[in-house]
Amino acid sequence: MSKPMVTAANEQQRAAWNGGALPEVERVRPGLWSIPVPIPINPLRYVLVYAMELPDGVAVIDAGWNTDEAYEALSAGLGVAGYAVTDIKAVLVTHIHPDHYGLAGRLREASGAWIGLHPEDARLVHDRYDEPGIKELADRGRELLLRCGVPDLTAQELAGASMMMRSYVSTAVPDRLIEDGERLDLPGWNLKALWTPGHSPGHLCFVEADRKLLFSGDHVLPRITPHVAVHPQSAANPLADYLDSLRSVGKLDVDEVLPAHEYRFLELSERVDYVIGHHEERLAEVAAVLKAADGVTCWELATRLTWSRPWETIPLFMRRSATNETLAHLVWLEVRGLATRVAGEPDVWLFAENQ
Repeated sequence: MSKPMVTAANEQQRAAWNGGALPEVERVRPGLWSIPVPIPINPLRYVLVYAMELPDGVAVIDAGWNTDEAYEALSAGLGVAGYAVTDIKAVLVTHIHPDHYGLAGRLREASGAWIGLHPEDARLVHDRYDEPGIKELADRGRELLLRCGVPDLTAQELAGASMMMRSYVSTAVPDRLIEDGERLDLPGWNLKALWTPGHSPGHLCFVEADRKLLFSGDHVLPRITPHVAVHPQSAANPLADYLDSLRSVGKLDVDEVLPAHEYRFLELSERVDYVIGHHEERLAEVAAVLKAADGVTCWELATRLTWSRPWETIPLFMRRSATNETLAHLVWLEVRGLATRVAGEPDVWLFAENQ
């Protein structure tokens, strides 16, 4: 399907993204600021932290990686708005990934702010970032990759690749659990939490009904689709969860979307329709490869799919993401009765004729 262009809410911000630059700190609305915080070794380059002015300080949505560069960038951005890190009263984390959650603990130490996460992500903190949980998680990741048909040595390397991410996170148990539909007690703001699982089990968006704004985290982005995959900490069928929550968000009456990456944009429902269509096309492609094969592992199937570049040029670490994304599509087809899994070491997948 053709990829429609969404309208950037700020053309300078989009130009900065396209040009490989860091966008400016921006006053989006009265009392609302967008602050780009750089993230290392990542093609997304930065996370957009949103600061909402309160009578006695600011609340921020997301935080960035735990690096000195990120901390200094956030501090400088708050300075442009007339605030300091010590003025932060709340850190609303959309999800547990390092570029959103990593700096939250350090911000709490500096300011006394409370940290909020959805319960489904809060329960993953220890296993994801603390010993011995992180080691056990890597072992479970290796077992899953072996079941996908990844060669043993490659599976070992891929399973341990994310261990380095631990250094970018200041582990912080949240002070508050933010439930679906909860209205946040932030004076001057009519902010409601929306549980939007898929990219992570506890991903949250925040809608500001009075200003008709959606803070979308990684759930809806203007150019790319978020990583939705089966992995040791995912839900059983994360793609189904993602598509369901995407449809729900697409019904919102908002004028502007404020994502965590790239740039702000206007057409929420059109973008949602495109992303749903993208996954429908991908599911059809996976089903077609299954139908043409006489049994195939997830790893083998992934090598036969269309990616943004030839499979042999995809870095090894990204092949893990591609494999886990492929598995998410296979699981969705299995639940719908369009694919059959023959359990083993590795699992073998077959096209199901009884559609």
